[in-house]
Amino acid sequence: MTFEELNINNPLKNALNDLGYLFPTPIQEKAFKIILSGKDVVGIAQTGTGKTIAYLLPLLKQLKYSEQRNPRILIIVPTRELVLQVLKETKALAKYMNVRIVGVYGGTNINPQKQIIHEGLDVLIATPGRLYDLAMTGILRLKSIQKLVIDEVDEMLNAGFRPQLVNIMEILPAKRQNLMFSATLSDEVEKIVNDFFFNPQIIEIAAHGTPLEKIIQQAYHVPNYYTKVNLLEYLLKSDESLSKVLVFVSSKKLADRLFEQISKKFPDEFGVVHSNKSQNYRINTMKKFEEGVFRVLISTDIMARGLDIQDVTHVINFDMPEVPGDYLHRIGRTGRADKTGIAISFINEAEQIYQMEIEKIMKKSIPLLPLPEKLEISNIYTDDERPNLFDKNYLSAPDIKHSQGAFHERKKTNRKENSGSPAFKRKHKKGKSAKGRRRV
Repeated sequence: MTFEELNINNPLKNALNDLGYLFPTPIQEKAFKIILSGKDVVGIAQTGTGKTIAYLLPLLKQLKYSEQRNPRILIIVPTRELVLQVLKETKALAKYMNVRIVGVYGGTNINPQKQIIHEGLDVLIATPGRLYDLAMTGILRLKSIQKLVIDEVDEMLNAGFRPQLVNIMEILPAKRQNLMFSATLSDEVEKIVNDFFFNPQIIEIAAHGTPLEKIIQQAYHVPNYYTKVNLLEYLLKSDESLSKVLVFVSSKKLADRLFEQISKKFPDEFGVVHSNKSQNYRINTMKKFEEGVFRVLISTDIMARGLDIQDVTHVINFDMPEVPGDYLHRIGRTGRADKTGIAISFINEAEQIYQMEIEKIMKKSIPLLPLPEKLEISNIYTDDERPNLFDKNYLSAPDIKHSQGAFHERKKTNRKENSGSPAFKRKHKKGKSAKGRRRV
């Protein structure tokens, strides 16, 4: 099917032609008529499958010219970066339409945003916190909202936005169409659907947790943080195909520490983004990475949903995320636009339980590679990864390549694919689970 067959109007056709889009993705094709029918929709599809265009096309097709000042379409997203991304896509699609589109987010002066809203708008794209703040000032009136879109709702809930999201839903008009799009469907997401949606139509393009088939997944078992730094340096120096690399870490503190340590060895090749950086800094850093000025970009999980960068050759999980869905969002940054990508994970012993949970959801193992012979193995552990003091051999890391413990080399029949080490599995039998680390 082509976009021509979706029976869209000429302004949208012209915009799609300018963008070079000829064929709708499965989520775009399936969602179009259902959204046009006015039904509530819950769309589940992997990241990079075109969810944004899937809801924008039918919503913009139905949007008629109006001079009223209050917004009629509300799109809620979890991060400032995603506001900018959706804003950019909406403006591109509405290029030949007379539509007023505004994006608002926290971390900036609220007064200019008040002024823009006061002047009138049709489509509002917002983060939950800033949206609620503007609504409470009385400047933003939501009484005319006809269409509500909640994009990446699972990440929104993971980031602690549930109270603001519930408050917003309760002040919206009761008569409205609700659309929700996400890559995963957790119990908490289902509760939002049950509480606020009316008999929604479920559109599931890929089974929950299924990885993108065009992404080659690999992993190394690495003893500690400093060896991970050495491995990252080794791969970047020895493999020229790592030309546009996203490195994901679990916290802002770790992102800054890794950047400070490794960027000295690769002058002017590294950038770092996370929510503590200023908006201008983040935008400029991402622009340099997208344009190829930076070879490597270090980022945290909260940024994963707002990064839509073309031609990322590799995603490196410097550490493993506790939530399996976050792993899928991370690796989904590569292998986009029908191109093959590579995802490499650095896994220490404590993180092997996360590896097992990810593999359980994917229903496949992540192929395990032996550590490079020339890799320098550190025997220094950070405070948060240091083994228990009663383990007298915890500083034996230099012998890790020849160890028969968690990181020993696998037999030929089991070398390529592995779900956690044998020693680790014996400590975590079926039915038991380790306590999750507190997320930062």
